[in-house]
Amino acid sequence: MMHRFPDRMRMRSLLRAAIGAFAIAGAVACSSDKRIVLTVYSPHGKELLDFLEKRFEKAHPNIDVQWVDMGSQEILDRVRAEAANPQADVWFGAPAETFDKGAKQNLLEPYKPTWASAIDGEGKDASDNWFGTYLTPEVIAYNSQAVTEADAPKDWDQLLDPKWKGKVVIRDPIASGTMRAIFGAIMVRSMQQTGKPDSGYAWLRRLDANTREYVLNPTILYQKIGRQEGTVTMWDMPDIATLEQRTKIPVKYVIPESGTPLLVDGIAIVKGTHHPAESKLYYEYVTRPDVLIESAKQFLRIPARKDIPAAQLPGWIQDALKQIKPMPVDREIMAAHLDEWMKYWDANIRNRGGK
Repeated sequence: MMHRFPDRMRMRSLLRAAIGAFAIAGAVACSSDKRIVLTVYSPHGKELLDFLEKRFEKAHPNIDVQWVDMGSQEILDRVRAEAANPQADVWFGAPAETFDKGAKQNLLEPYKPTWASAIDGEGKDASDNWFGTYLTPEVIAYNSQAVTEADAPKDWDQLLDPKWKGKVVIRDPIASGTMRAIFGAIMVRSMQQTGKPDSGYAWLRRLDANTREYVLNPTILYQKIGRQEGTVTMWDMPDIATLEQRTKIPVKYVIPESGTPLLVDGIAIVKGTHHPAESKLYYEYVTRPDVLIESAKQFLRIPARKDIPAAQLPGWIQDALKQIKPMPVDREIMAAHLDEWMKYWDANIRNRGGK
């Protein structure tokens, strides 16, 4: 079995060193125990990926699922770099905008799942390059021992208040599809209001003035919020809800009043996969209604499929869906300009103290 890599930096160095081994594994198409190796790239984390791996392998004992956990932007970069000799079979997890880029770069293999009609138009690619799996609302989170519910920011613009200076900690958006989506939504709002990115850049500059640190990965983000090395952040609701319910980290979240990016998290088959039949089996399995319902109960994931009765989902998901006001985000504008915006932010705004 392939080693799991929860630490992103360690994973990246080891993955580069192992790239030749991956190629060999793809060529022989089997593991040492003669099972077919199915390689999955995903940002969904060890707990969910382990859960799905064990259940899938029980249903398909001839297949050995081996997954690599990394940020969704890192997956896009990796799949692009490996296009001439693909090392992954399935790409499981990333915002729609990231999958749109992969589709435009001809990195995805079209596949129409058996449940395609259960997804609305915003939750899938028009050419079947990817389909939605989960809905992921973005929220504002805070350390509930350091910040009272009354004082917590209730909307995105409240994060710019000078009282949060040095108290905001953020996952590095360059490698994070979640943070790129939040930053991108702010920039799209600027474009829709003024036709220019200037007010969006000004917003990000003011946020930078309040930001204590941009951290490498979600684990560090959670640790710093827990230790009050920064007491406020922006992240996705399922992960924050999981922390709140299952760990001793004192964290709560607020659904922004003006609206929140409601990301469609997707799945796709990598173009040139060595195992197309097995990839389709995994694709169909992880998106089955019973598996999605169990993932909602155990890992707080909100299914994107519209044919799952709300009554079968946990109460907190039912309540959240009633509260969420989706933030209008033009995906065409986002896809056309997001890389440009992020490069500008990285070069001209990051760690400048708002200057």
